[in-house]
Amino acid sequence: MATKLTITEKQILGFLIYPETFHSILEESGMPRGSLRDDVMNLVSRGYLVVYDREGKHPLSPFYDTDNLEDFSFKATKLGLDAIRNDNI
Repeated sequence: MATKLTITEKQILGFLIYPETFHSILEESGMPRGSLRDDVMNLVSRGYLVVYDREGKHPLSPFYDTDNLEDFSFKATKLGLDAIRNDNI
């Protein structure tokens, strides 16, 4: 059974059609850093986001430093994008 996405998780996934840095997501979302960090980590652990190097060229999942999210970029996976679509049905 799939876990229902929160409003902020949907918002984050919507920003990440292409790789974006943590800083960019922070600016675009207007979310507090701690809340964004928690949502990003949850989405990565559920397979909805993939972690890239800062430039967004090389995938690193599942190995990344959760204490330094500013060093990485993130992109929604097909599973993550499908979750948004299915959640809106």
